[in-house]
Amino acid sequence: MGIKIILLDLDGTLLTTEKTISPATRAALDRAAERGVHIVPCTGRLYRGIPQEIRELPYLRYAAVVNGAQIYDAAEDRVLRRTEIPPEAAERLYDYFETLPAIFDCYLDGWGYMPAEHYARIDKYILDPKIADLARRTRKPLEDFRAHMRREAKPLQKVQVFFHDLDRRRLELTRLTERFPDMSVTTSLPFNIEINIRDANKGEALRFLCRRLGIDIRDSMAFGDGSNDLSMIQAAGIGVAMGNADPAALAAADYITGTNDNDGVAEAIERFCL
Repeated sequence: MGIKIILLDLDGTLLTTEKTISPATRAALDRAAERGVHIVPCTGRLYRGIPQEIRELPYLRYAAVVNGAQIYDAAEDRVLRRTEIPPEAAERLYDYFETLPAIFDCYLDGWGYMPAEHYARIDKYILDPKIADLARRTRKPLEDFRAHMRREAKPLQKVQVFFHDLDRRRLELTRLTERFPDMSVTTSLPFNIEINIRDANKGEALRFLCRRLGIDIRDSMAFGDGSNDLSMIQAAGIGVAMGNADPAALAAADYITGTNDNDGVAEAIERFCL
């Protein structure tokens, strides 16, 4: 027995508020990797949206991205698993999103796409300047978004909605769950809602990687702070919620560590792995 794989959410978990890895956390990851532990980012972001300092970790091979909709093998430059939203289901989502006081985007083939008029309003709806900057760098604005998506006619990894009115966001979390029972409706930021096909979640990503690597899931550890991390916190042998996590993640965790700005990841790795 012993930890053999660690899955790590990024925003609010591995990354500080400044979107960097603290020296103590980097040292803990390095030491765990030296012992043969697989270190796996597990994020709602696209692979290209993972910070370069993480993608360049010498021991990083696997990444679960877009909330588990894709599992990527960086060593072989190929996607190992896809669990995506069919085009006809995406059309139903767009129909509803266009009635909301919000902006939305979608992830397709490793890129984010957004209606051009929504792209122009990113700063109003994406309330964290660093996340807003990331969105501008990883989304392509489209003058006729829906016509483009119909021409592509491909499955999507994720659809995401951003709200300026946070009370309306809370209301829509419930409405979207009821209206689209075939979807997984989660959040990773105080102002967003993320939608994947139901089988695309971080818990299933963890199970897939454990099967592929021949690891007993009891020998796994997962870190998170948001509702999109809940499935992997529940599935892991040791599920860790950050001190800044939302109430659902805190309630599901086996262990509550420090915050993302207080070396919480390093603390728990030292305790359970090193």
